[in-house]
Amino acid sequence: MESVFAQTCKHWELLIADDGSGEETQDYLRSISSPRVRIIWLSRCANPSRARNAAIASAHGRYLAFLDSDDIWAPSKLEKQLRALRSASGARWSYTLEDLIDELGHPVVNPALPTFAPREGWVFEALLKLEVAMSMPTVVADRELINEIGGFDEQLRFAEWHDLCLRLALKSTVVVVREPLCSVRMHNEHYTGDKVAEQAGWMQLYEKMSNLVPSRALRQHCEQVRAETSLTLARLMGDRGNYRGGLAVLRKALVFSWRSPLWWWGAIKRVVRPVVPDALLSLIRRPGRL
Repeated sequence: MESVFAQTCKHWELLIADDGSGEETQDYLRSISSPRVRIIWLSRCANPSRARNAAIASAHGRYLAFLDSDDIWAPSKLEKQLRALRSASGARWSYTLEDLIDELGHPVVNPALPTFAPREGWVFEALLKLEVAMSMPTVVADRELINEIGGFDEQLRFAEWHDLCLRLALKSTVVVVREPLCSVRMHNEHYTGDKVAEQAGWMQLYEKMSNLVPSRALRQHCEQVRAETSLTLARLMGDRGNYRGGLAVLRKALVFSWRSPLWWWGAIKRVVRPVVPDALLSLIRRPGRL
């Protein structure tokens, strides 16, 4: 909130969707006296899309920007993005670069994380293939554009942000501000910490996208991602001891994965591994053994 109040652009309203916070947080929110801040009190649903859609429905401004409770905007963020949008012909949404911070606000450098060159214009295919990415607090979009695509998909509990950006990219070009104007906090309490649910969400997303993409080649790409993700999901479920659930995932994925020999090999490993003793596996893996 402090990073919103510090914006050099002063024409804003702040809508806070409170998803059943604890008493201490609610007491703090009630103490805010600024007329530019409105609280939307929600009963606990643990559905980020539903909370964000409630705020979107109450917004008055032409543009919407997004900020989760653990991230921070740079002071010039809104000013620079609005300027970029007004100068870009046809673009109805914008994003910026970002940096990472830890729980205490210290910079985080993680060489293991992928890096993406910023792109603008029509970026749907690049987004679908994960050749470019943008975080939620970096985006500013025309409110009418958000309404046209139906806001956040409340059926997606994970990957809902990537889904929103993909649907924005189907409707409009995007302009990028090539500066890190947001700080995204890295910690162990993200709701995406449930890796099984996260991978199931990615499968659901690419199933949805396979019905929206404009070409056969992109539909095939969606099927490939779903197939690969089904193997990861089955492995994660097996690691938890839920072999029956993993088999159910593979059975469902068979419909769109059966043409891929690599998928079959991966699926067989997921099925056979829990029932084959380690000693036999070590013999199979030795050079020269069948």
